[in-house]
Amino acid sequence: MKIAQVAPLYESVPPKLYGGTERVVSYLTEALVAEGHDVTLFASGDSLTTARLIAACPQSLRLHPNCVDQMAHHFVMLDEVLRRAGEFDVIHFHIDYMHFAVSRMAGLPQLTTLHGRLDLPDLVPLYRRFSDMPVVSISRAQRKPLSWANWIGNVYHGLPGRCLKKGDGSGGYLAFLGRISPEKRLDRAIEIAVAAGMPLKIAAKIDRVDREYFDCTIKPLLAQPGIEYLGEITEDQKSEFLGNAHALLFPVDWPEPFGLVMIEAMACGTPTIAFDCGSVREVLHEGISGIVVNNMAEAEDAVAKVSKMSRDACRTEFERRFTARRMARDYVALYEAIAGNNLQTNVSEGQETDAIVRVQYSRVMTA
Repeated sequence: MKIAQVAPLYESVPPKLYGGTERVVSYLTEALVAEGHDVTLFASGDSLTTARLIAACPQSLRLHPNCVDQMAHHFVMLDEVLRRAGEFDVIHFHIDYMHFAVSRMAGLPQLTTLHGRLDLPDLVPLYRRFSDMPVVSISRAQRKPLSWANWIGNVYHGLPGRCLKKGDGSGGYLAFLGRISPEKRLDRAIEIAVAAGMPLKIAAKIDRVDREYFDCTIKPLLAQPGIEYLGEITEDQKSEFLGNAHALLFPVDWPEPFGLVMIEAMACGTPTIAFDCGSVREVLHEGISGIVVNNMAEAEDAVAKVSKMSRDACRTEFERRFTARRMARDYVALYEAIAGNNLQTNVSEGQETDAIVRVQYSRVMTA
């Protein structure tokens, strides 16, 4: 198939440091190319891919010192997608709802994976207005605020099988990886580590919007013994960081749409201790890849319990459910249905959670 992937421009594909959506787009793009598809990636010019790259801007925008209006570059990219739309069997957007009006007016054969939280009241009138847009969830929990939207499938994220290696957890520390923000609850992670008497290593980025939160809430906590803040780490550093960890702490306090770090830890054989929010119970297999908790006392108890879990079994769970190859094949099933205007139910709702599920689709677009 001739497939276009349209990525956000905030990070390169893949990101040099932190970046969830762009990293998933990279994994998907490379897996599709490996499967023999003709893939074009619309992304920043510093992206690296085996697909054909159409650069919408010279470099990614988050770390660009002179970028003031990030949206301007995205609209340049959208115009380029529109100009080339006839070259593709299907266009896969990863930029939320930014393209909805253009896609509808142009009658593009397209779908959109929604990567973020959907529990915002402002989204309700928007998705009511664009109720015909075919959208894909990354967990079933993500759908709940907009359960009536035009969901055409659920595809869990996947990682290349060889990108992260299984470790032995010999570092004797707990790990926190991702983003420092109120909803990620690094403060909880620090409290858990201190109570358990185990060091905590923190590899995380701080967005501008969260700088005040870091300075006022988190920074004073870093002075406690055993708490080490490393800053952002690269992809090449993740195997060592996660593989050597006793466990990953994922004490989130928001409707987590997916939680890529949980399957990164899984790929390293490292169990996750996670609070029961959003997608957590869909991603983690209790007792195999992690322990799901409801409060701080349970989280502290789980630190000791994970030492009895098999890191081999944890890695096997990753290979069974969360590879990039599986993700790509799930999406191809949707692409083929969209290109043929023939989306059909292959699996009943409620069956195997890793399968593509057809919910409802009504194609109203005209050429």
